[in-house]
Amino acid sequence: MDYEKLGLMMGLEIHQQLNTTKKLFCPCECELTDKKPDYHVLRYLRPTQSELGKIDRAAFEESRRELTFCYDAYPHHTCLVETDDEPPHPLNQEALEIGLIIATLLNMTVVDEFHTMRKQVIDGSNTGGFQRTGLLAIQGHIDTPYGKVVIENLGLEEDAARRMGQRKGKVEFRLDRLGIPLLEITTDPSMNRPEQVREVAYQIGQVLRSTKVKRGLGTIRQDLNISIREGARVEVKGVQDLDSMEQLVKNEVTRQLKLLEIMGELKKRDATVEDQIYDLGETLKDTESKIIAKALKKGGKVLAIKLNGYKGLIGKEVQPGRRFGTELAGYAKKMGVAGIFHTDELPAYGITSHEVELINGFLKIGENDAFILVADEGDKARNALEEVQRRAKMALDGVPEETRKALDDANTEYLRPLPTASRMYVETDIPTHVVSRELLEHVQANLPELPKEKEARIIEEYKLSEDLAHQLVRQDRTEQFEEIVAECGVEPTTVASLLAYTLKELRREGLDVEDLSDSLKGTFQLLKQGKISKDAVSDVLVGVLKENWTPEEAAGNLNLLMLSEENVREIIVGIVSSNEKLITERKMGAMGSLMGMAMKELKGKADGKLVNKFLKEEIQKYL
Repeated sequence: MDYEKLGLMMGLEIHQQLNTTKKLFCPCECELTDKKPDYHVLRYLRPTQSELGKIDRAAFEESRRELTFCYDAYPHHTCLVETDDEPPHPLNQEALEIGLIIATLLNMTVVDEFHTMRKQVIDGSNTGGFQRTGLLAIQGHIDTPYGKVVIENLGLEEDAARRMGQRKGKVEFRLDRLGIPLLEITTDPSMNRPEQVREVAYQIGQVLRSTKVKRGLGTIRQDLNISIREGARVEVKGVQDLDSMEQLVKNEVTRQLKLLEIMGELKKRDATVEDQIYDLGETLKDTESKIIAKALKKGGKVLAIKLNGYKGLIGKEVQPGRRFGTELAGYAKKMGVAGIFHTDELPAYGITSHEVELINGFLKIGENDAFILVADEGDKARNALEEVQRRAKMALDGVPEETRKALDDANTEYLRPLPTASRMYVETDIPTHVVSRELLEHVQANLPELPKEKEARIIEEYKLSEDLAHQLVRQDRTEQFEEIVAECGVEPTTVASLLAYTLKELRREGLDVEDLSDSLKGTFQLLKQGKISKDAVSDVLVGVLKENWTPEEAAGNLNLLMLSEENVREIIVGIVSSNEKLITERKMGAMGSLMGMAMKELKGKADGKLVNKFLKEEIQKYL
């Protein structure tokens, strides 16, 4: 696919939690909890006007869902700031300084004053209906193999509450994460290759990991802004996996191209979307569809809309395994319904061919026309169909601007409209924070080691190959490597090779290698003490992971403990005496074959150098 010809443009937003002792605007610890909540707080959130009297479209749509938000709270993990019952405390100075370090490492210009703003968000992720955020630095850059990428903004803000689930119009959040300091790093939209955006995310991630940031699942989140020339800007939220980032970009480009094809066909057909919503309750009162019958029995409605010229296009694939009908259903589901029925998939779901004919007759469906059907509570069904009408009309103009959610299969689904500038307004409870020249100079004089610098240092200090050093830094295992070498005194290349490659192979086999820290040190201690060989290290770790043994138990149970020199020599003598003819024919040329036999029999229970030494000595006795 020629992405340059398509006019592909991408920007990246990275959100990284900071590892500070307290939250951004209160003294609570920045740790999550799974304890049973001590009490709950209920909130009903509504949109408010900006300073210019406008309402943000994303906030307005969220308000139409009329949800109730329930927050899990704790006296020792959260406080009245998180429940929005107490004014925020002064800005966390530690978080500010970490932000200044990152800004400097990204070649950015730091602001003179940090102004806290309120960003309106009423999806329930905070209790006050807004997130506190502020601009800390602007106009930096990083260099990539594909060219320079500008870092437009670096913001310091509060993280959101944790979403725990939803049931019957009530959404549960946990307040432990709300208020943890978060950096937001935004690039310009100059990236135009799928592989480039992954490289930029990796490089920024490496810079972040050089400072005091949190590690682990959920502590860093990437959002992608993607557009093509004839399409529209789409923000994809929650891209967790860097390895799938390229495929996600490709799938989104494909989606926009398919939507443009649908637009072209709709225009050829002179397609229209009727505004009327029809009640099909009487038409389908005797239906065999369990979904529709259940809705009617509960006093709900079966409502339908008519899409002139849309037949055959609703079932058209726009992403791998996802169709245009899925796009329409995404808008409907935001109003609380389970899904939609449409012409291109019927008869199905208990709706018979005869019932489809009845619907077509009632709605006066023409040859190229389609209908969408929803069965649910009356207001909910009507709101859902109004959203489907809105999305179907957007199809006449091509690709709508949207915020979408990244899925595990590298596809995306509709989340909400793109937000506007109308959601920002000044936070009046927090004074302006001056960033002094003295503080900035202190930060710049004490910068941490960058990835490239780290690679060069460990190559020089530990005599590693460039590849091993690069893999250790890329996988964020440098600190672990240096700890093991310092504590265990093992040859550095052996440790580096295991961390960079062996653990990756064990992970591919389905083993969880993330919590191996103590076991790794224990295994290398056995190697240092001469109790196991280098060849046995991997097998010991497999025993630790699969059987929950200690390293010493794994070495003993798997018969991997080193033999004494006396026992090794006995085995070598036996191998040599059994192969006198081979030695007579090849003389010292028999070393290779005999070495293979010896190592196979010893199975990692003897050092290769010792085996080689004994073999030479025993062969020479025959010559």
